[in-house]
Amino acid sequence: MKKLVAAIAPLMLFAAAYAQGQSANARKGTDAAQSPDSIRSVSPALEKYAQDRLFGEVWKRPDLSLRDRSVVTLAALIARNQTGGMQRHINLALDHGVKPAEVSEIITHLAFYSGWENAMAAADAAKAVFARRNIKPEQLPPAIDKPLPLDEVAEAQRATRVEQDYGKTAPGVVKYTTEILFRDLWLRPGLAPRDRSLVTVSALVAAGQVAQIPYHLNRAMDNGLTQAQASEALTHLAFYAGWPNVFSALPVAKGVFEKR
Repeated sequence: MKKLVAAIAPLMLFAAAYAQGQSANARKGTDAAQSPDSIRSVSPALEKYAQDRLFGEVWKRPDLSLRDRSVVTLAALIARNQTGGMQRHINLALDHGVKPAEVSEIITHLAFYSGWENAMAAADAAKAVFARRNIKPEQLPPAIDKPLPLDEVAEAQRATRVEQDYGKTAPGVVKYTTEILFRDLWLRPGLAPRDRSLVTVSALVAAGQVAQIPYHLNRAMDNGLTQAQASEALTHLAFYAGWPNVFSALPVAKGVFEKR
């Protein structure tokens, strides 16, 4: 019981801050336009759905931890370049146990999977949060770090397949996919492979990139993400990426689950 209370306490504080309006937003350095009073003045129904269903229900579902829900949410916001609530959710992620180094790595990772400018916008939001929390550069991953071990066999198979399929179409893409993504970025130790996969799958769903989901969802499950967690991530993403993006991803996820 004590562990359960400790786990949900940050979310309860977040819901309380949400209910307190503009003053709470100002203290957290978030967008006052997203205060309950502001939302209610435009759409009472939207404010009620947010309070009752999203924060009062979805965030409390048991198959995905609060930490993982924050990771999924940040990935969706960055993938969609939705900066309005980013500071608020970076704060919440840190409250939920996502380390500053992991926030840093999520942003770096998504520069490659969601685009450079999306990552730059997220870096601006994180900079403000880190400054308010007195998070120092020495708490963040270095630019060059000792890589995690490489699965030589799996990587050789992946590289050979991509070279055969696309080597003549876009040799530059193939080159940097191997050199930067899979033999550098994915081996950075600041984010566990399972979490890096969760970030990638969440971003792909949020961006509607269904063709890339089978490979990365399989990789995520190989890296330790369970089917229940993957399923719950889709439920969570319905609220942050929209039902159409999630319903487009559902047949693909179903196919992956059935083949495994």
